[in-house]
Amino acid sequence: MFTGIIEELGEVIAVEQLPDSVRLTIAGPAVTADAAHGDSIAVNGVCLTVIDEQPTDGRFTADVMAETLNRSSLGVLQAGSRVNLERPMVLGGRLDGHLVQGHVDGVGQITQRTPGEDWEVVRISLPTNLSRYVVEKGSITVDGISLTVVEAHDDWFSISLIPTTLALTTLGHKQIGDPVNLEVDVIAKYVERLTGAGKEQRHG
Repeated sequence: MFTGIIEELGEVIAVEQLPDSVRLTIAGPAVTADAAHGDSIAVNGVCLTVIDEQPTDGRFTADVMAETLNRSSLGVLQAGSRVNLERPMVLGGRLDGHLVQGHVDGVGQITQRTPGEDWEVVRISLPTNLSRYVVEKGSITVDGISLTVVEAHDDWFSISLIPTTLALTTLGHKQIGDPVNLEVDVIAKYVERLTGAGKEQRHG
């Protein structure tokens, strides 16, 4: 489980194409400082398993399966790409963002950026099957970042980014048309399941 508070802006060092997967080598000195084989690290909001760690070099390696490549934006990564990195939260630690699983629900695209004096409003396209989980002032995870929804519509939503988020995450660098990983609030999905709401959308 993660919180959506990015610890580090890492960099993809190498992308190795395997028969049915991709092997990523990523530089992230902060998140590899105590990493061990089998640990989890969220990369742009996708929970990946460390298969090789090199703390002295500040690097780790993780495999990305075909299913993950098909359901996230990790397939577009290449050497030099910047990525948001976060280690799992520690039980008993502060929950500064919201509960994030590292399981991507869909991929959106940045469609508009509106700069302000000290902040920026970003509009992102929203897969219609996710729109019922996104509400104004609710939480959403974008590329692993816990953010508050400003406006929510059937096929898009907007977020407001403070200078810290622009400086320390991928959203400060991404351009219009770039894909982003989306994870909706898991609590909304459980509430829907328990109450039977949304059954018509799923089976109708």
